[in-house]
Amino acid sequence: MKHCHSNSKVDSMIIRDKSNSFALLFAWHGTILPKVLPALTFVVLISTVLVYLSSHHYFTIPAVPAIGFTVFGIILSIFLSFRNTACYDRWWEGRKLWGALIATSRHLSRDTHVLQENQRKVLMYRVMLFTRLLRNRLRNQNQSIEFYKNKVDLDELSFSQLANHINAAQFVLEEIQKSLVQSLKSGEISDIIYQGLNHHIVAMGNIQAGCDRILTTPLPYSYSVLLHRTVYCFCLILPFSLEASLGIWTPVIVSLIAYLFLGLDALSAQLEEPFGLQENDLPLDSITRLIEREMHSSLGEKLLEPIQLVKSNLT
Repeated sequence: MKHCHSNSKVDSMIIRDKSNSFALLFAWHGTILPKVLPALTFVVLISTVLVYLSSHHYFTIPAVPAIGFTVFGIILSIFLSFRNTACYDRWWEGRKLWGALIATSRHLSRDTHVLQENQRKVLMYRVMLFTRLLRNRLRNQNQSIEFYKNKVDLDELSFSQLANHINAAQFVLEEIQKSLVQSLKSGEISDIIYQGLNHHIVAMGNIQAGCDRILTTPLPYSYSVLLHRTVYCFCLILPFSLEASLGIWTPVIVSLIAYLFLGLDALSAQLEEPFGLQENDLPLDSITRLIEREMHSSLGEKLLEPIQLVKSNLT
């Protein structure tokens, strides 16, 4: 069969042009601004009301002591920075794990040429099925796998039970392992070839274990709640602390400071769960499809359609 060559621009993970500084300044979709806009609007509204009341001498609000407020802000910045670093590390580890899965699939595409053609084809389709099942597991979704029903050499009962299996991805790895062990025992492959292929299967198991660790072990709940509440308290106190010294400029300065703290808090919440469906989460659908397309290409079969950009985002 002829190969359907992919457009490298579509498969790329680089999905936003950051060269235009002016466009970045006014970017809306994919930024954190829509998430924090309600709280930010409320804080600015408080600032505006305080400035109006103070300028018309309806009443005078005692200023929050500058030293105490400054210490509060410094401590909050340190702990917020620590949380953002921890959340970004989780996001980046997730990306490295899926990058390792791409590399492992490519290694298998090359190293399985020692197998018989039909056996190689089944093994590669099982690797594609494993990738799809891992994606479903991490996103707690049940994306259809019917495409693989007659391609992975599983009986109808076993295949139908994959959707409700406690760990379907692990089951597929076991089936790959059983097939390789059977080939070793029958003398179809040598122990050296078996060890080489088994190394890749073990790597896939380690990748799944790493993803499960990120999925099931979030940052301590009490720590996240404490920081979240502290950020909002800080932003609500801001107008009362700055109005006496800034006057009419209070809403502008308060909005900038509040945007920074509220934005960092919301961004860390997004990055903490890298396998979700928010704008800044990992594009698991696109990575899964990339693996499928490359393996189909190696098998000489028609490629699946690439995942298309949706509002400059890959899912």
